[in-house]
Amino acid sequence: MSDLSSEESARQMATERALAVKRAYTEQLMSKANVVGVGVGFCQKGGERTGQVGLVVMVSQKLPRAQLSPADLIPREIEGVPVDVQEVGEIRAF
Repeated sequence: MSDLSSEESARQMATERALAVKRAYTEQLMSKANVVGVGVGFCQKGGERTGQVGLVVMVSQKLPRAQLSPADLIPREIEGVPVDVQEVGEIRAF
């Protein structure tokens, strides 16, 4: 049970850190091409959740790095918090 508590504690700390980074960088990230949202959640690899908490940058279309201008590149990590780019398509309010 103590392992679960330490795991929960580590996840809570990671979430709080990711939320702080989100607050500090959302405006900058939203100004990049294709970015439609920024959140905090579990990172994915190959479409599967990894269990690692990070900053989730949602894009309308995921493009190869070579097709993006340097100004529109999204870093893989910000202040030690992993960044996961996830394609979500266009987001519209109904």
